[in-house]
Amino acid sequence: MNYQTHSRSMALTGQPPKSLSTNQKLATFLGVAGLVVMLLAIFNISFPNKTLWLTLSLAALFVGVLWFSWDAYSQKLPGIKNDGVYFKSISSRGFWAWVAGIALTGFYIILYFYPEYLGLVSKGDNKGVIALFDPLSKALSGNPASQWFVYGTLYTVAILAFGIKFLWKYRHNRYERLRTFSVMFFQTAFAFIIPELMARLNGDKILNGGSLPYYDLKNIWPLNYYNFESYRIKGFLSSGDIGFALLIFGILSIFVITPILTYKYGKRWYCSWVCGCGGLAETAGDSFRHLSDKSTFAWRVERWVVHSVVVFVTLMTTAVVYSYLGTDTSKYWLTKSSFLIGVATLLTLVFGWVMLFKRDQLQKDAQYGAIGYFVIIMVLLGMHFFSGDGNVFLFKSETLRKSYSFLIGSIFSGVIGTGFYPIFGNRVWCRFGCPMAAILGFQQRLFSKFRITTNGGQCISCGNCSTYCEMGIDVRAYAQKGENIVRSSCVGCGICSAVCPRGVLKLENGPLQGRIDSNQVLLGNDVDLMSLVNQK
Repeated sequence: MNYQTHSRSMALTGQPPKSLSTNQKLATFLGVAGLVVMLLAIFNISFPNKTLWLTLSLAALFVGVLWFSWDAYSQKLPGIKNDGVYFKSISSRGFWAWVAGIALTGFYIILYFYPEYLGLVSKGDNKGVIALFDPLSKALSGNPASQWFVYGTLYTVAILAFGIKFLWKYRHNRYERLRTFSVMFFQTAFAFIIPELMARLNGDKILNGGSLPYYDLKNIWPLNYYNFESYRIKGFLSSGDIGFALLIFGILSIFVITPILTYKYGKRWYCSWVCGCGGLAETAGDSFRHLSDKSTFAWRVERWVVHSVVVFVTLMTTAVVYSYLGTDTSKYWLTKSSFLIGVATLLTLVFGWVMLFKRDQLQKDAQYGAIGYFVIIMVLLGMHFFSGDGNVFLFKSETLRKSYSFLIGSIFSGVIGTGFYPIFGNRVWCRFGCPMAAILGFQQRLFSKFRITTNGGQCISCGNCSTYCEMGIDVRAYAQKGENIVRSSCVGCGICSAVCPRGVLKLENGPLQGRIDSNQVLLGNDVDLMSLVNQK
């Protein structure tokens, strides 16, 4: 017998992955060729036909990803496999992971702070890689490209290409297919094409020569932290009925649309189905989801940091809106004083409702934190209201806005949030920095119908669910106890359910009664029967 044809390994995890196949090598070469075209453009290599070369570059990137993905997944049986993710350099914080992380971080730093190195020219024709994108930008909006148009184009191409890769990988799971189609659609239509076409309609005869603000309809405050700045409000109001309708839509999105959808479906309706940040994390960042820190320390840091960002953006937005409001009550129904009173009243109502009716659902440190933040905000509001000082919160609104824009809007969400995918996982921004995720998580934890139900009697403790939870939740600990998973940080991506070999986990929208119950079944399958027994 030839023993060389048989594997003698006793490892349950299988063997390390083989080297790249010929197709994967060719696909990688094709994708790199597309990047080389853009790199040459950065160094001011002149391309005589920019439309042709831009098309070739983007097509090479897109086809390269698809070709690689097809070879990786098309011949595999449906279902999720570990695929040796901890043996691969790119997905185990190895050499290529650090190369990718440094490259992405460098790109974001240049994009945010030094766009002139990409060829942006404020007065005159663009140069470099930005000039390469001018034909596409002019075709959509009629304007020359900016660094944000270049970024938006590459962002959309990444979500579409890696979205198809995701669809091949999770083709056995209907839920994953649906939400991937959703994020691909919302990014392409709402975040990329529609805003560009809105800009093209400025001054068009359809609008009787009026203006139309550039607006990503799915970008809601506080993620869209600049939506209520003076220049935005003036842009809305100067656009006639359409602009006013967009302004009202932005306000309703915060106080009506978002709470209703979160109540019915949890934060997943936005974070995993609509949001562009989540869309990139779920598609291009899928290979790094297992790198999220599952430690209790990371969970504690996450809660304090992300909710501190919420407080920061609330203070900043209040100060910005306050700065351009009037004081004459005979001319304005919304004055500086009435606005501050309104903010204080709203925060008091929310705080009072939580402390009276939902306090038992919060950890002790969360209760103390809520009280501390509430007192700080009220003291700052009171100090200003009774002192009559011109600045709110002891700082000029412009100082707060610039600080938030630099620290959170640029460094955290861009440089760290995406640049560190290969090092800290694909949801660093969503876990630790996104104020939208924090507010939706607050709503999900306290009054949403969404939960992930578990069947403890079927759990074999394989750990796949915890390994692939991109939000750092120890899902297995809940599954072993048969306890419903109701966490503020859970984005409802459903991967824990998709990778479970026993069907233990199920995403559900059900009645609020019994939603959070730490005394579920440990053995057997009939959770409902045990709930009735526990109630007695």
